[in-house]
Amino acid sequence: MKKERLFTPGPTMVPESVLLEMAQPMKHHRTGWYRDMLKEVTELLQYLFQTKGMCLTFTGSGTTAMEAVIAGCCPAGHKALVVENGKFAERWVKECKTFGIEHTALPIEWGRGAKVDDIKKAMDADGAIDTVIVVHSETSTTALSDVAGIAKLTRDRGALLLVDGITAVGALPVKMDEWGVDAYVTGSQKAMMLPPGLGFAAVNDRAWERVDSGKTPTLYCDLKAYRKSLETWDAPYTPAVTLVRGALLLLQGIKERGLESIWAETKLLAAATRAAAVALGLKVYARDPVDSVTAMVVPDGVDEAALRKKMQVKHGFQVAGGQGDLKGRIIRFSHMGYVDAFDTLGAIAALELTLKELGHAVKIGAGVAAAQQVFAG
Repeated sequence: MKKERLFTPGPTMVPESVLLEMAQPMKHHRTGWYRDMLKEVTELLQYLFQTKGMCLTFTGSGTTAMEAVIAGCCPAGHKALVVENGKFAERWVKECKTFGIEHTALPIEWGRGAKVDDIKKAMDADGAIDTVIVVHSETSTTALSDVAGIAKLTRDRGALLLVDGITAVGALPVKMDEWGVDAYVTGSQKAMMLPPGLGFAAVNDRAWERVDSGKTPTLYCDLKAYRKSLETWDAPYTPAVTLVRGALLLLQGIKERGLESIWAETKLLAAATRAAAVALGLKVYARDPVDSVTAMVVPDGVDEAALRKKMQVKHGFQVAGGQGDLKGRIIRFSHMGYVDAFDTLGAIAALELTLKELGHAVKIGAGVAAAQQVFAG
């Protein structure tokens, strides 16, 4: 059996200790055991998001939590500005359309993150905008948005800021309270190092005031229902008990290691991978590259699907392709979660070998050497 190394930006690799923890016999969730576990998970999530706000755990993907936040924080009478700079940003535009939320989509070139000036110009042009929705790390384009700067702007103008942090939280600096973000969301299968199936949302008091001011158009994704259940450390609907059990172990480990250490390692892995790309003559796609995932443009004459398939089947490294307009044009390497320098060097070596096997002129070892220089400092 060939060893497989998962370098996709979700799902990511899951530590063996967590897999073993989740393999324990099933327990019932309407018990003191589950309530104690959820209480500790919730408190550890506050550390992860760097907030004193309420943290909610949803059974579903990160989209579940983001839908709850958007639907709850945008009742009738409010207008949202949705930054549209990638596949996942497009999803939040669709959410607004689905729930009949008044909104303006702000198209931004793919590969570029949202900047303060982008938001300021849009808000200056439309005084009705009182909510901004932005993706911190746009996974499809690997672009980073200036959340800290945007948060200062929205706070100064009395608007809410809702952030998709699904490939940011746990990998990049996220300081919800310090920056003034009103709601942050992530999912279990990214930097959290769990299988897919949990969404997490951190919601502050300003956001709760908005939620309480109107009617929520959802049932399963109703923020109010999850808040009420947390009064007794419970879940409004059947939770993914096994995943919550894994989340507890992982969150304990994250706090023990320290977020600053994790942020620094993610940054180092990204820098090494980008250096390798340059050494191999490959272009890094994003103009504003994020540290949680790197995209490289597939060289002319190389079939992207064949490249990914050979990397996986022959060398055991699974990377992601592009989405939407980027399908067939880029490959993406994750730097989140259960991955280290030596995993990364292996992925770069597999890329070099695969390019050579597909007939692309490449100097074997050049990318690995460039990455090692970064790791050596």
